[in-house]
Amino acid sequence: MNATTAETDPGRIVLLTTSHRVAPGLLSWPAWQALRTADSVLCADGAHPQLPYLREAGIAVAQEAPTAQDLVDVCAGGRTVVVVATGEGEPALTDGLARLAGSGRVRMPDLELLPASYDLPGARLLDLVQVMDRIREECPWSSRQTHRGLAKYGIEEAYELVEAIEAGDREELREELGDVLLQVVFHSRIAEEDPDAPFSVDDVAGGIVAKLIHRHPHVFGEEKAETPEDVKAHWLRTKAEEKRRASVTDGVPLGQPGLALAAKLASRTRTGGLDVPVPQGEGVGYELLALAVRAEADGIDPEAALRAAARAYRDAIRASEGVEPKGEPGTDAESHADVDADADIDQDAGPDAGQE
Repeated sequence: MNATTAETDPGRIVLLTTSHRVAPGLLSWPAWQALRTADSVLCADGAHPQLPYLREAGIAVAQEAPTAQDLVDVCAGGRTVVVVATGEGEPALTDGLARLAGSGRVRMPDLELLPASYDLPGARLLDLVQVMDRIREECPWSSRQTHRGLAKYGIEEAYELVEAIEAGDREELREELGDVLLQVVFHSRIAEEDPDAPFSVDDVAGGIVAKLIHRHPHVFGEEKAETPEDVKAHWLRTKAEEKRRASVTDGVPLGQPGLALAAKLASRTRTGGLDVPVPQGEGVGYELLALAVRAEADGIDPEAALRAAARAYRDAIRASEGVEPKGEPGTDAESHADVDADADIDQDAGPDAGQE
């Protein structure tokens, strides 16, 4: 490059962005190359978390917030300037550069947006933990909540999630999954404060990760599983070794809805190879019990079947009142109730169900 070319070269601006969800100093190789070869490195935020690590690596960083015109002038003559973006980005700077470029009166430097670190899948969970920390400390209501006080909300959110699934509403499903996730993070945050047996959301996540790996030897180990039946066999064998239960009924929550409870007990009995006659007695309770056991044997979720039938009943009531039906899917009692008991491992506390 001759002197004339160098003098007329408008240079290069590199806008370096980083994620606050990645530990400071963990930058991509192209980012380090750009930083080391730049003629100037600027950052408007003197408290930027990356600065100590950049300076430790020998990168001279000037705390400056140049205007768009200032930056164009500095780059003139073929110089490269790296701007370490703040957490909010650099909207004033980028808007100013866009206006200069649009004017047509200025020969603009090359402008490059260089992500120096990327969010990994699940990174927004870190934001949720941080937000929950602050709410727990500063919100007058949230700071007083206990596990027992929040218990009813866990049940409500779980039912709302099931309703969103049965309705087939994708937007509602996403929102309800978030509400269920909030319950997990909220309870984990409360648990950190227990004076005798504290644990954190990391302990919760670590526990379920270890359990899933242990219960999926066909994925993480040397076991082989070609069919859902193979997976189910692994699962039941592993759970039996872990739990050492005295009865197949151990671990069945009695607080769940009656039809679901009856079906769960029938499932445990069937998979345990037991032949237990259904108790006979007077009254609707025993009739419902017999229906639930029969439904489970046929691969039908009786709780879902009753909800679907109830929706059909609701629509019939609305029709008698001259009110438009809700129009939700699932008014047919069988539409959301059929479950293949052999394929759906959840019927027998399978790997994709609640982790008992």
